[in-house]
Amino acid sequence: MVDADQTFVIVGGGLAGAKAAETLRTEGFTGRVILICDERDHPYERPPLSKGYLLGKEERDSVFVHEPAWYAQNDIELHLGQTVDAVDRAAKTVRFGEDGTVVRYDKLLLATGAEPRRLDIPGTDLAGVHHLRRLSHAERLKHVLAALGRDNGHIVIAGAGWIGLEVAAAAREYGAEVTVVEPSPTPLHGVLGPELGTLFAELHREHGVRFHFGARLTEIVGQDGMVLAARTDDGEEHPAHDVLAAIGAAPRTALAEAAGLEIADRAYGGGVRVDERLRTSDPDIYAAGDVASFPHPLFDTRVRVEHWANALNGGPAAARAMLGQDVNYDRVPYFFSDQYDLGMEYSGWAPPGTYDQVVIRGDAGKREFIAFWMKGNRVLAGMNVNVWDVTDPIQRLIRTGAEVDTEALADPHVPLDTLGG
Repeated sequence: MVDADQTFVIVGGGLAGAKAAETLRTEGFTGRVILICDERDHPYERPPLSKGYLLGKEERDSVFVHEPAWYAQNDIELHLGQTVDAVDRAAKTVRFGEDGTVVRYDKLLLATGAEPRRLDIPGTDLAGVHHLRRLSHAERLKHVLAALGRDNGHIVIAGAGWIGLEVAAAAREYGAEVTVVEPSPTPLHGVLGPELGTLFAELHREHGVRFHFGARLTEIVGQDGMVLAARTDDGEEHPAHDVLAAIGAAPRTALAEAAGLEIADRAYGGGVRVDERLRTSDPDIYAAGDVASFPHPLFDTRVRVEHWANALNGGPAAARAMLGQDVNYDRVPYFFSDQYDLGMEYSGWAPPGTYDQVVIRGDAGKREFIAFWMKGNRVLAGMNVNVWDVTDPIQRLIRTGAEVDTEALADPHVPLDTLGG
């Protein structure tokens, strides 16, 4: 069968899906490419939703992966505002949820992403309760934060992860009052551990954010449909005009589960279980982006990565695998964040319990440093804060797994690219 007779279907119109479609064409695939997106907006990138676009520093059009005309120009059949409610693996078809249209595929890519976790407490039906995952969410939240800033309003944010902290920074820049409620003892506790989480707590406190650690929201109090306050499980009540739920995201695996595909254990973050080629338990179905759980050879474990770079790189890798190319997806996980005057990049994988120590290179007090998470003398992850152009040497240390002298690693006068052999 030649390419022109084949149909490749991509379910999910985020960055991973859009880049997969692009890669199929740049690699010379001449068959049908069908891209199905459950949002009415063209595929877009998510980082600006909690960063530049939310702050009003980037225009709406800047978030889109391609110009709208690009899809027709490259013969991509783009279906916006459409969902897929069933995959028939035996017949090799997908069925649209809206009108029941059935499309046959030769290869299928699931790039269904993740959904924000919901607060399961009284009051979440009030008008001032928000989530941030979609462009429409960001548009609404941007207007909310601007209004709070004008009126000395107060937002309570449930969760001190990356989204929660980035929105807290944006809210303070608008002039809103901010309280962050977090059950862990520091922000980003499950990502950076207590050593670096404390640094982010200090950063936000300096900008007027109030933290309430060791607590969870139990109720959002309102009147006439509007938010008045948020209560926590330790009996505290925080005044609020709006509440943001930023308590993490869950992979959107319902379609894969209904199709009988293997799902990764929740201990590994859940998601659709794939191999090193991003192929699921069905050899003609692949998964990429937030929804995919893949075996990472560098860390000797299965990982699911929700960050931008994984979508950027995973979509093209899956597309090449669908074309029969030799693929071994082993990218070093990478993400970045901007909060106030702090910019950072993180490479690697070092959740609490996997590392022995954190080595600091530079001046953490001035927030100009690199932190390395170590297992013995091997670098598992590195985070550069207001220090730039060091991602490549950091990732080289992680990828080679070479033993490094920790004293030399901590010394800014020793060039990074001379370490690790």
